[in-house]
Amino acid sequence: MLSINYPEPAFRIKKENEKEFIFDAIRRKWLLLTPEEWVRQNFIQYLLQEMNYPQAFIALEKEIQLGELRKRFDILVYDRTHQPWMMIECKAPTVPLTKDVLVQLLRYNITVPVEYMAITNGSNTIAWRKIGLQLEVIDRLPVL
Repeated sequence: MLSINYPEPAFRIKKENEKEFIFDAIRRKWLLLTPEEWVRQNFIQYLLQEMNYPQAFIALEKEIQLGELRKRFDILVYDRTHQPWMMIECKAPTVPLTKDVLVQLLRYNITVPVEYMAITNGSNTIAWRKIGLQLEVIDRLPVL
C-alpha cells in the first residue's frame, strides 16, 4: 500500500440548487462533487504538486471501447514520448479496494496497455508495475 501525502486543497467549489460542484482545472469545467470526484481531484493534485507530473500529460475520464462496452477510465498519465504509461482507477472513500477493482483496471489495460497501474479510494492506494504478464506491487509511484 502506498502512502499518499495529499497537498492542501485549494479547490474552487460552488453550490447550485443544493448541489456542490468542483472546478476541474484540467478539463476546465465544473463537475458535480461526488465522493469519487473528490478522490479523483485530490489524487490529480497529488500527481501535479507532489509528483511533479506535467498537467499536459494527464487525461481524465476518456471513453474506451471494451468489446461491445464503452467505459471511461479515471486518470491516464502519458510518458514523455506521449505513450500511455500509468492508469489510475478512483473509487469513493467508502468503496474498499477489492480484487474486483483491480479486475476493472486490468480490463481497461487490455484496450490501453500501460506499465503502471493504481487503484485508490483516497485513504488507501495500491499500485503495480506490469512486467510482461506479471504484476509487481510497488511502494511508491514512479518519477516521470
